[in-house]
Parts: sequence; C-alpha cells; structure tokens
Amino acid sequence: MNIIICPGIHDPDLTESFRSKLLDLVYDSAIASNSANILIFPGKDFLVLSAFHILQFLRVSLGNQLKSPIIFISFSAGVVGAIGAAHLWELLGGRVKAFIAIDGWGVPLQGNFPIHRMSHDYFTHWSSCLLGSGQNNFYAQPAVDHLSMWRCLTTSRSASLPETVQGCWVDSSIGISPPKGRLTAAEFLLMLLKRYEAN
Repeated sequence: MNIIICPGIHDPDLTESFRSKLLDLVYDSAIASNSANILIFPGKDFLVLSAFHILQFLRVSLGNQLKSPIIFISFSAGVVGAIGAAHLWELLGGRVKAFIAIDGWGVPLQGNFPIHRMSHDYFTHWSSCLLGSGQNNFYAQPAVDHLSMWRCLTTSRSASLPETVQGCWVDSSIGISPPKGRLTAAEFLLMLLKRYEAN
C-alpha cells in the first residue's frame, strides 16, 4: 500500500512527526501484514498547491507502478495540490484507493475514488462538506486549532505532547447527520487505512 502525504505550508518537522506516528500506527495494527510505503511530497511553500509537481514526485517515486493503489493524506493548503494530482494520476491510468483531506477548508473535492474529510471543528466540517465529501468524515469535538489536526496522531501519554484530538465520526453522504460515534482522530484515520488495506 502506497500512502502519499501532501503537507501544507508549515514547519516540515510537523510533517515528519506525522509520518513517524503514522508508521507507528500502521505497524502496531493489523495493517502490519502488508508493508506500507509512506512517501512525503517534499515541496515547500507554494509548491504544495501544484498538482503537476506532486504528480512528478509520484512518477519519480513510484516509477511505472501505476496500478499500485495510492492513498492520499493531505493537509491544509496541500489538499489543493493533492486533489489535482489524484485526478491526474487516474488520467494516466493509476489507481487512487482513497483521498483523505485534513482541514482542507474551502477546497472542492470530487472524484471517482472515496473521499474523507477531517476537520478541526464543526463549522469547518459542514461548510467544507458543501463543496464535496464522501461518507465517513470526522470533526474535532471539542474544537481544536488548525495545526492540532496535523498533530492528531500524538497521544496524551507524554506531558510534552498535545492531548489526543477527540471528535465525532459522521456520514456526510446523507447530509447533515447525527454522529455515528465518538473516537479520536488517530482512531478514525486507522479505521480508514484498515478498510482500504483490506479492499
């Protein structure tokens, strides 16, 4: 399983921490039966908005493995470039298994692949869903600040780490619906990865 992380415009150390925690999550779970190839798009600043640059990175990193499925995990401004790259990857004959947008407020999301949104508060959740979302989305409750969503894989076991992001899992395909359940952002992300690893 190939996972491509498309960060926003922020300190690269946050993205490296996200990748490290994601690896821990993957290998501590049942997903460990299949190896996960986790790539980080290295673009900085406004390059995260460029679908073309993300596509070039994918082509160099994955070579001719167009049929090897990709899961996109994108954050903030990186959602803009990532959704364009996902469509271009499919146009080239590649397969997008899922697209996960973390706090991609204001970015229209449509595609021939499953789309999930994770938002730092309820307002961002419902206003973003007006621009497209799939089933099974998440919003933080209580609300957290924007960057906390990129730190969502940390745990509260250490005093030096922010508390785990708690929230609600909702099915936005049927409009504004009551939450299906409460869980952490990390649990929600792991649930999605397990689902797409199995399919």
